[in-house]
Amino acid sequence: MSVTIRGIEFQENLNNDMGVEFYNLSHRYGFQCPNWPYFQDVQIDRKHYMAKSGVLSQTITTTMHVTTHIDAPAHVVQGTPFIDEVPLPHFFGSGLVVSIPKQKWEQITGDDLEKACGHAIRKNDVLIINTGWHKQYEDGDYFAYCPGLVPSAADWMVEKGVKVVGHDTQANDHPLATAIGPQRNGPIMPHLEAEYLEWSGGRDWKDDFPEWEPVHNTLFSNGILGIENVGGDLDAVTGKRCTFAFFPWNWDRGDGCIIRLVAMIDRGQQYRIEPGEEF
Repeated sequence: MSVTIRGIEFQENLNNDMGVEFYNLSHRYGFQCPNWPYFQDVQIDRKHYMAKSGVLSQTITTTMHVTTHIDAPAHVVQGTPFIDEVPLPHFFGSGLVVSIPKQKWEQITGDDLEKACGHAIRKNDVLIINTGWHKQYEDGDYFAYCPGLVPSAADWMVEKGVKVVGHDTQANDHPLATAIGPQRNGPIMPHLEAEYLEWSGGRDWKDDFPEWEPVHNTLFSNGILGIENVGGDLDAVTGKRCTFAFFPWNWDRGDGCIIRLVAMIDRGQQYRIEPGEEF
């Protein structure tokens, strides 16, 4: 029930005194981690280190929209809450991890969600989607060619009362409904226009993706938060109902936050949250 790490003994993720299994659903964060095409690279400087000061202190320069992170509504929808304004229950709860395998540029639709979990979804669930693309999370094609959520999926989540959605793709929208494609400040990858024309059998990407981040807008306007770039041990909990925790920093007027997304399973149902009794 313990594991030794660098000479220190810790309790294990899957075998511990609480009887709760902990699964990491986050990608690594750090130097040269995969990054959106027009973001500055993560920079980490050691201001103090053992040989110099006898302690380790580091300074990080980063966007919050890198690796596994959660978007605040204010990230896209003007006049909506910042991350520190969202109540804490929206960063914790029960829900599902569903398998919806997808290939390059394929759409995740409302029909896909209904087939995958319409019989099991509950109001205020956390919904995590496994398309298989967490295995493609690298510095390269992942960002340009991911599958993605489309408006019918967002409408389905609003109808079902989903609290938070997470997915192993690059954004809460299809990549071609972002600045990667012909939207807003894009296309930041103009060569994709000809590629999409060939891939789609002659369709113009502006016809297929006429709106700027429509899924972001629908979700955030309805108070549904989105977790992007889910990864880690995602396959181990796919098809299961779990409890999730993913608290962000208490960042004043934050547009989002890097998170450690954790799925928890209590097979023995012995662990309980404390009732707050006095001691």
